Amino acid sequence: MNGGGTSPPRTPLPNIFWSFIGAFLGISSLHYSLIGHLAAPDINMVIGSFGASAVLVYGAIDSPLAQPRNLIGGHILSALVGVFCYQFFAPFGLWFAAALAVAGAIALMHITRTLHPPGGATALIAVIGSPQLHDTGYFYTIFPVARGAFLLLIVALLVNNIPKNRRYPKFWW
Repeated sequence: MNGGGTSPPRTPLPNIFWSFIGAFLGISSLHYSLIGHLAAPDINMVIGSFGASAVLVYGAIDSPLAQPRNLIGGHILSALVGVFCYQFFAPFGLWFAAALAVAGAIALMHITRTLHPPGGATALIAVIGSPQLHDTGYFYTIFPVARGAFLLLIVALLVNNIPKNRRYPKFWW
């Protein structure tokens, strides 16, 4: 069965190289910055969310979903929604709070034009994280979320602009 279209062209090897370098530097520096500040299960979840961001900001740099407004705004707003949903709706069941957090984060990102798919995971982590993560409350929005998003952004600005054929960002706000 043919979907009616053709496959996208292959990514040039230099772009693959720079995507690899950016993702390696971004994720390794983020992981290093979390050690000693979060419990291992929480680090693993947070790294998972930011791993998805790395695909966008280093591998799909032209996508509107990869731009700074979306990276920063999407994660921060989603973290706020997630913490709110945990604090007010967890008594009705974690499944309910988790579903509401992801759905609410998507709605808020649409409203604010900050849609960043990994933000859904950021909202979910605020609900399903460890008791230590829950104890941080809204501080979760600042650390690890805002700090992690800004760290990935800094690496993206440095690495994505080294080669002459890559320019990041396409827009800021």
